[in-house]
Amino acid sequence: MNLTVRIPEELAARLAAQGGDLERRALEALALAEYQAGRLTLAELRRVLGFETRYELDGFLKAHGVNEGETLEGLERDRETLNQLEAERAAAGKALAVEFREFRRGRTLGGLDPKELIREGLR
Repeated sequence: MNLTVRIPEELAARLAAQGGDLERRALEALALAEYQAGRLTLAELRRVLGFETRYELDGFLKAHGVNEGETLEGLERDRETLNQLEAERAAAGKALAVEFREFRRGRTLGGLDPKELIREGLR
């Protein structure tokens, strides 16, 4: 399928003057946006862009700051998961601190409380 994009001549001239093939840049921008939105797979992206190897596609994605398989929804899910893990870790740390304090309260050295031993040593 061929797709025609109509833009004013003066804009087209200015964009083309920025360097590179304007038609190719438009194709890459569209294909990349569709991939990031989850409407194209990696295999389809490679085919649309005409890359012979997966290595070429990886270079293209890296050059555009895209991590493979990463979508906005995926990043949001990752962020939520990390926040949940962080909250669980903080709760576990607090529980461990409480448990440790309780353990120390009942601990004695030779039948003496450690604080009493310290006080005795200071006399």
